[in-house]
Amino acid sequence: MKHYKTVLLLLAIIFINCKDKPSKSDQLSVITEQPSGMIWVESKTFLQGAKQDDKFAMKREKPSHNVTVDGFYIDETEVTNAQFKDFVEATNYITVAERPINWDSMKKELPPGTPKPHDSILQPGSLVFNKNVNAVANMQNYGQWWTWMIGANWKHPYGQASSIEGKDDYPVVHVALEDALEYCKWANRRLPTEAEWEAAALGSNTNTIFTWGNDDNLLNKSANTWQGIFPTSNESKDGFEFISPVRSYPPNSIGLYDMIGNVWEITSDLFNPNYYKNLNTSQPLNNPKGASNSLSTNNPYQIENVMKGGSFLCHQSYCASFRISARMGVAQDSGSDHMGFRTVVNKDMLQN
Repeated sequence: MKHYKTVLLLLAIIFINCKDKPSKSDQLSVITEQPSGMIWVESKTFLQGAKQDDKFAMKREKPSHNVTVDGFYIDETEVTNAQFKDFVEATNYITVAERPINWDSMKKELPPGTPKPHDSILQPGSLVFNKNVNAVANMQNYGQWWTWMIGANWKHPYGQASSIEGKDDYPVVHVALEDALEYCKWANRRLPTEAEWEAAALGSNTNTIFTWGNDDNLLNKSANTWQGIFPTSNESKDGFEFISPVRSYPPNSIGLYDMIGNVWEITSDLFNPNYYKNLNTSQPLNNPKGASNSLSTNNPYQIENVMKGGSFLCHQSYCASFRISARMGVAQDSGSDHMGFRTVVNKDMLQN
């Protein structure tokens, strides 16, 4: 009798387990459910590049062209200090800004014959905006408001004396391309292409200058940018003088925050200012991956990636990069206190 009861019990367990076990289609829906902290961007065809009435559009944003991208998930916000900290603690990863500088590697990206700086300068660090600029002689001389700060990195944004304590919800900064890619590998994500980034920034729109539409009067309440006289006087009419916590401004139409302003966001595309003008635009481009080669007008020896969205330093008198189509290049080994990133993932990546 005891044996009979045991058999019945086992049959009951098997029946219950079979009944509760999801079908293959159910399993797939579970696997592909929306990842936490990400927003789904529907497949769409849209106008990439400069919009018709954009008075700030630059040559590298032209000509505009129709692009089709498949659907994907994208981070609701820029990757935060808290998220990056989780990655570092799990992997013991050391960012580019924290590593000793290798002059032999560095000089390959500089003009031949560039003299080696003194060892006291060749120390781990990153670029930081100089908040004490009083006057500028030439707006083309970026070195007037940028400082190489030894000891600046993601944990110490303004040098060793600074910290990110109490700033878990701020975007992580001082990350180079390699750092972003390693984070992606750990999180099973990837960086967005420039086309995907623009598709996400547009939200439910297909042809607008800003994430909220075309009204530039909404800039101050919609994005963290510079007001006043750049780079000597920031009036902070938008509520923040410099970097701000994520979600400090309204999201776009599909729920994405800070696609414009706060910090630049690096993409997977190589930067080439001539890329758009060499495209065949007779029909929409399908999931474009960007230029096949990098071209840096400032330094032909370095490889640059496209960064998008502008930052808290963007002002109409300087770069006016608070527009969806704005695009600039950033060296792959460079980080700063106004560049971060966000990640994307395809449904098929979630099934792996």
